[in-house]
Amino acid sequence: MSTTASELSTITSSLEELSRRLSRLVESPDPSLDSEVYAELVAAERTVGTLLRRLQRIARRARA
Repeated sequence: MSTTASELSTITSSLEELSRRLSRLVESPDPSLDSEVYAELVAAERTVGTLLRRLQRIARRARA
């Protein structure tokens, strides 16, 4: 595996963990959370999900 592919794999793994953690926060919101904060969490979850999918595509190409 090339250095680039290895680095992309590590970054992708880290983002997968971040995505899971954000999803848990969004799926089980704290009742005391301000609605604006919750909305920002949802937006962050979507943004990380989009970034993760893009990096997964890049990683697949780097391995090919």
